Amino acid sequence: MITLTEKDDEDDEIIKVAQLSVEDALKELNTEQAGLTIDEVHTLQQTYGKNVFAKAKQEPLWKKFIANFTSLMAILLWVAGIIAFCANLVQLGIAIWAVNIINGIFSFWQEFQADKATEALANMLPSYTRVVRNGKEEKILAKDLVPGDIVKLEEGDDIPADIRVIAATSAQVDQSSLTGEVNPVHKDAHRIENVEKKNHADLNNMIFSGTNMMKGNVTGAVVKTGMNTDFGKIAELTQNVKQQKSPLEKELDTLTKQISILAISIGIIFFLVATFFVHYPLVKAFVFALGMIVAFIPEGLEPTVTLSLAGAVQRMAKKHALIKRLSSVETLGSTSVICSDKTGTLTKNEMTVKELWTLEKSYHVSGEGYAVRGHIKEGPTHIFAKDNDTLKEVLLGGVFADNARIQKPDKQHPRYQILGDPTEACLEVVARKGKIDVEAEVEKTPRVKELPFDSSRKMMTVIQSSDGTHRFNTYTKGAPNCVVDKCTSYLCDGKIQPITQEIKDKIMRANDGYAKDGLRVLAVAGRNLDQKIMDNLDLATIDTVERDLTFLRVNRYDGSAKSRSL
Repeated sequence: MITLTEKDDEDDEIIKVAQLSVEDALKELNTEQAGLTIDEVHTLQQTYGKNVFAKAKQEPLWKKFIANFTSLMAILLWVAGIIAFCANLVQLGIAIWAVNIINGIFSFWQEFQADKATEALANMLPSYTRVVRNGKEEKILAKDLVPGDIVKLEEGDDIPADIRVIAATSAQVDQSSLTGEVNPVHKDAHRIENVEKKNHADLNNMIFSGTNMMKGNVTGAVVKTGMNTDFGKIAELTQNVKQQKSPLEKELDTLTKQISILAISIGIIFFLVATFFVHYPLVKAFVFALGMIVAFIPEGLEPTVTLSLAGAVQRMAKKHALIKRLSSVETLGSTSVICSDKTGTLTKNEMTVKELWTLEKSYHVSGEGYAVRGHIKEGPTHIFAKDNDTLKEVLLGGVFADNARIQKPDKQHPRYQILGDPTEACLEVVARKGKIDVEAEVEKTPRVKELPFDSSRKMMTVIQSSDGTHRFNTYTKGAPNCVVDKCTSYLCDGKIQPITQEIKDKIMRANDGYAKDGLRVLAVAGRNLDQKIMDNLDLATIDTVERDLTFLRVNRYDGSAKSRSL
């Protein structure tokens, strides 16, 4: 947990802005709701630098090189070479030293290449965040954030800096990386009066770098970036931790000590026997003993281990896995389970709606990713929303309950970029494939209230202002079993009909079939709220809104796998 020292307490900007109102906090940070201008961003980047953690001081290359010649086994071989020379075994001494030198150079080269590859890989895995600059929302690299930037965060987003909350909806944050507490922490925009404890984690209007949005959404102003953040202070502490030896290295050190003791002991015994029992001359007995010591030293052990590990590294490299240290391969060989993040690692982090399932019929959706290339099909026939009122209502339900937006490719971003959750972004894509004018529909019936998703309800709901052209003014999306439980009717053949247990079972059978195939499934439902609630949105709560829903559809999602993944 991060707490302040007396030095920090003298001028702690985080405590200061936490005690200010939203308006005063924005003034203190020299920013506004519309965000910074490009000129301001450039000036601040020159002052504060990139929003990254400073790299730990790297060990000089020459030290890494020398380290490969100073392990206990390597030292034993150096000594063995000296002993061989003393015993007049010049060729053996040269051979032992040559093996040691070649082995050290080979090990250094393998690790040097891995370090370079790791550095290149780190530059290929950027983290993005949503900001408001010049009054426009855009997606930028998190490392380009500066103090004063206005940031928008949603459930599941990693928090890229220390941020003062200026607006929040049912926001909860996982701060376990800072505090160790597993329970989510509620966050809001209210100023905090009379801060007694100087513990940043207790500030409910601050969110911190390295933590994660568990629920709701937040708009905030960046206060600290990079190494100035609380997480940056932790990173600075961890950079001084020394690298520990691997289990294999420890075992080789132990074996080296045992071999050394055994070889020297046998050498002494043979020296004594040759001198006192065989009556060799002293010099001849000494040379004989040295020869015995050298004979007991396994000169081929270290290169054998190195070559075996190097072979494993090469085989892993062919499978696109990078090993930084040769000795780590042995540890990996003892691993029975590897826990890997699927999204963005094994897949492209691009979700695609592949099928729209309704109680009336099932529609296949072609195309992959966020490019609007593909169609909605019923069998071989292309279907468009303008020709099918039920399909239009089904597609609009996803559009209105969507918090993500898609940006077309530009000079800086050659691919389609999403602002928000990948699962939500594809709802817009499938609507466009059905030839729905998303911008016009959203502008015609803007959102007036949202009941954000949370893990207990497993759904979210939006309320749209009604213009009389749509059947519903409220749309809910979430886990099929949770949404269906709230439904009392369903849409079929353009008509709303009462739902029965048999119909619910049919929906859940479809859901279970997709789930068994490892596919992601999402249900969408609608409702027409009473005018009384629409006139007074304070009455629009989870209990009053998320009931008596009309089931619309189930989406079957698929994540595009990378062409090369381990």
